[in-house]
Amino acid sequence: MSAQRAKVLEDALSLSPAERAELVDELLASLDSPAQRRIDHLWAQEAEGRLDAFDRGEIKTVSAKQVFEELDRRKTDAG
Repeated sequence: MSAQRAKVLEDALSLSPAERAELVDELLASLDSPAQRRIDHLWAQEAEGRLDAFDRGEIKTVSAKQVFEELDRRKTDAG
């Protein structure tokens, strides 16, 4: 390991867990193609739009229990 890389690692490990997670996310994103960054941006916009719609009461929620019960029912019906 080069001295520069060792220093970067040492500095990164001194960050808080949340800061390290953000750093990892940024480093991984830097490896993505421009097309993947565009897709990620569009998904982020979609998620934000859905959250805003939820906050406005425009989206009906379903409990996790209901979701898993429905999946189990579909498996039973299909099998």
